[in-house]
Amino acid sequence: MNPDPNPNLYFRVGSGSGLRVRVKCRGLHTLLLLLLLLLRLLRLLPSLSLFCFTSNPSLTLSVYYFSSSMEEKAQSHHTTRHTLNSKSRTPLLRKPPPLYHVHTNPPPFPSSPQQNLSLVPSNLHSSYYYYYYCFYSQFHNTLPSLPLLPLPTDQRFFHPMTKALPLTPVVERKHQQQPKTQVSEHRNIKVGSTGTATEAALVVAKRPDSGGHEGSVIYLLANHFLVKFDPSQKIYHYNVDISPNPSKEIARMIKQKLLETEPRSFSGAVPAFDGRKNIYSPMEFQEDRLEFFVNLPIPSCNTLMKCCDLREKLPQKKVDKLFRVNMRLVSKFDGKEQRKEGENWAPLPQEYIHALDVILRENPMEKCTSIGRSFYSTSMGGSKEIGGGAVGLRGFFQSLRQTQQGLALNMDLSIAAFHESIGVIAYLQKKLGLLKDLSRNKGRELSLEERREVEKEIKNIRVFVCHRETVQRYRVYGLTDEITERLWFPDRDGKQIRLVSYFKDHYGYEIQFKNLPCLQISRTRPCYLPMELCMICEGQKFLGKLSDDQAAKIMKMGCQKPNERKAIIDNVMAGPVGPSSGTQTREFNLEVSREMTLLKGRILQPPKLKHDRSRNLLESRAFKGTRVERWALMSIGGSPDQKSTIPKFINELTQKCEHLGVFLSKYTLSSTFFEPSHILNNTTLLESKLKDIQRAASNNLQLIICVMERKHKGYGDLKRIAETRIGVVTQCCLYTNITKLSSQFVSNLALKINAKIGGAMTELYNSIPSHIPRLIRVDEPVIFMGADVTHPHPFDDCSPSVAAVVGSINWPEANRHVSRMRSQTHRQEIIQDLDLMVKELLDDFYKALNKLPNRIIFFRDGVSETQFKKVLQEELQSIKAACSKFQGYYPTITFSVVQKRHHTRLFRCGPDHDQNIPPGTVVDTVVTHPKEFDFYLCSHVGVKGTSRPTHYHILWDESEFTSDELQRLVYNLCYTFVRCKKPVSIVPPAYYAHLAAYRGRLYIERSSEANGGSMNPSCVSRVGPPKTIPLPKLSDNVKNLMFYC
Repeated sequence: MNPDPNPNLYFRVGSGSGLRVRVKCRGLHTLLLLLLLLLRLLRLLPSLSLFCFTSNPSLTLSVYYFSSSMEEKAQSHHTTRHTLNSKSRTPLLRKPPPLYHVHTNPPPFPSSPQQNLSLVPSNLHSSYYYYYYCFYSQFHNTLPSLPLLPLPTDQRFFHPMTKALPLTPVVERKHQQQPKTQVSEHRNIKVGSTGTATEAALVVAKRPDSGGHEGSVIYLLANHFLVKFDPSQKIYHYNVDISPNPSKEIARMIKQKLLETEPRSFSGAVPAFDGRKNIYSPMEFQEDRLEFFVNLPIPSCNTLMKCCDLREKLPQKKVDKLFRVNMRLVSKFDGKEQRKEGENWAPLPQEYIHALDVILRENPMEKCTSIGRSFYSTSMGGSKEIGGGAVGLRGFFQSLRQTQQGLALNMDLSIAAFHESIGVIAYLQKKLGLLKDLSRNKGRELSLEERREVEKEIKNIRVFVCHRETVQRYRVYGLTDEITERLWFPDRDGKQIRLVSYFKDHYGYEIQFKNLPCLQISRTRPCYLPMELCMICEGQKFLGKLSDDQAAKIMKMGCQKPNERKAIIDNVMAGPVGPSSGTQTREFNLEVSREMTLLKGRILQPPKLKHDRSRNLLESRAFKGTRVERWALMSIGGSPDQKSTIPKFINELTQKCEHLGVFLSKYTLSSTFFEPSHILNNTTLLESKLKDIQRAASNNLQLIICVMERKHKGYGDLKRIAETRIGVVTQCCLYTNITKLSSQFVSNLALKINAKIGGAMTELYNSIPSHIPRLIRVDEPVIFMGADVTHPHPFDDCSPSVAAVVGSINWPEANRHVSRMRSQTHRQEIIQDLDLMVKELLDDFYKALNKLPNRIIFFRDGVSETQFKKVLQEELQSIKAACSKFQGYYPTITFSVVQKRHHTRLFRCGPDHDQNIPPGTVVDTVVTHPKEFDFYLCSHVGVKGTSRPTHYHILWDESEFTSDELQRLVYNLCYTFVRCKKPVSIVPPAYYAHLAAYRGRLYIERSSEANGGSMNPSCVSRVGPPKTIPLPKLSDNVKNLMFYC
């Protein structure tokens, strides 16, 4: 008989639905097989055993055994060891004898009684199902995906045959056990049993001790209020869907009406609502799914009104509107899962904390304007106009946190700017100073530049119309290309209608300013509103960047002495808008303390400096003064009287530099270069003038001092061209300052020049290794790195983000830092090219010291708590990837996040409660994380307002610092800032990274505006991420200087 090369027989067993069979064979075998299977399916046969034969000797044996117990799915076919299925429904009547797995490939039947099958006893034992599968072919490199079938154990099936078929061996795969998780000796790593770095699961560093002990004790109050809750109190979470989609205020009105009209549906409970999609109830509703139709009278505005208060402006009429409300139960949970003691401590589930947060926000949301986690109301001090169509409002911030003392509510004063609710034209007159002559010149048109300015300021602002009764609000997407008089639009029948005629015919309104463009309020279709009929909606947080004058007024509103700020917070907690003044705390068995948290802090001793600095800097000298012998002065704009003060300014500056120990030549390389102000609007001309100055100095210029008439957007172009194209450091100042010529101003200017050229104001008397001798040695250098990412303003959806990394290049002083900057994907917080930048900084360190650092201490700025794990996983890996590019280089790494934008404040106790906490105050208990390594440090002198301590959260620590060692190191570093006479508020590497990232932002802002920036309509409707604009390459002359200071 000729071998058949293609015979095949394939079976597949389904779970619970009988057998699914696919057959590939020939002739009578097929009919016989199908008949047997049919009988088995009809249960006319108690069992069925099939032995597959093939005329091709190269194929292997397949043995199948079908019985009544084959109703469950077989387990994985990749292993020959299987566990019992304890959920089987039909147990065997008796336990069969031990099974045998085919170890080698025998003939299907012994050719003689003496011929034995090569069988290996299996260690499987079960009272339920036994599955066996053995199928292998030399045509396949892997086992086919067939189910496991029971092996027939009855030897009666093996009968003599005249000829055995030569079959290939069966490959038995070893069972791959899952690696057991174990915690390594290092307090950061959780690894598998293999111990490989790629399998390591990074966890945030744990606190190494019970806290620090160094320093004198100081008693403090923290603005954290203890929250007690009943762990057994169940909370029911319901998802809410309201259509049409309402605002937060309308949604809360709908909820209130439902509670009044349908109390039985809510089981008499008063649930908490976040105003969007989530309702939390202390009791289960009558049904898991509820549907309501609510007819609600909505306030509408149909006349122009002045805005005086966010909550007191009353509409004249109300319009009924029908809403459909669907609720469904999502989950139910309590707080019993938390473990509080020992190493097995576990935090409360995030869902539970979020629910409690919504509950405590319920009362303030009903009475205040909610923006993020803050609430604003005129009852807290009234609104104040800050100019430019904006008003400042005082409010409070509220957030629930897990701390060492338990759940605590963090409450703080908050100040924010809002758009003034006035007419759009009146707003533009205040904001831009444009259109002030509009009442006298109604036919006035906007120039191209004015149109761009108007579109930039009005875009993304929400408005409502005052020519008809409506509750609708519109978002402005831009301006129409045509003026109002030339606008046409199609009606429902497709007929073109002139916009001016439409308003006159339908509303009896004659449009006054026909030469102004209309507001475009749709992304995709023509939808126009005349400016004069639109008003800015109330309660909108100010978009974009505040001007210097506006920012100063906002800061003044929030600049309270410590005792004043504390009194405001206490009044909020005890007042009607406080979180515990409503009914929700009683509904959910919550108790919120009205007393701030009392705790003990410590005051660290300041380090001794090689050159002590006086309070006013008049008697101080720089520790390392530089020599500036080749410099020039460039005047941009200015009146003749202002320009006449330049010689006096040069004389004062050189004398002050000499007094501080900085040498600045009394004579510039050439006479002062006087240029008009408009040079800053022309980058080509500006670059040409800077090159002329460089050539006049034989291309060997160290510094250009630029005196400007006023602040100008071209400042960014000046910095970019000088630092990337010309290769010279610049120092800018204003004529308004040099005409006054105060001694403090000249001193600060001299310090900035000294820092940029390579000098330093001070140095620690005892080097860093002497402060931490247990870990750090002079002959084992350490590099301090800082990193930060800056993002464009909230409604700019085109500009890239800018990342900056700095690293120290001298040891043991560690006060000179070089920088590397990169642009990256829009709003990407994770630094994408961190490995490349760290590699370059390590190269610079090696060039300076001829040695790589033994330790890397990395300070990361600008990371929120929700991003900790992602930053740790990705950025730490990038740092290690950079180190791996040096052969055999494995430094120890400490990675710490630096947070300045938090709301924890510390107040003194006792008679000096009106003063700020002293520099060196550190807190690492009570209000810090229950288990992780973090602390608050106030390193600076608080002059105005209330000091804000910096929060340091250590995510990774291979050096295994103690609390005292790391706190002492960070505090001492704060005294080494190169351009300041006092300790700074955040550790210098993070400070420098912030300055460098801001400089990178300057490089691309002007080019972005020139290309349309966020005003470009294509940015609104773009598909996919915007293209990243690369930063220009720094000149070799400046890249290793601290030009960003």
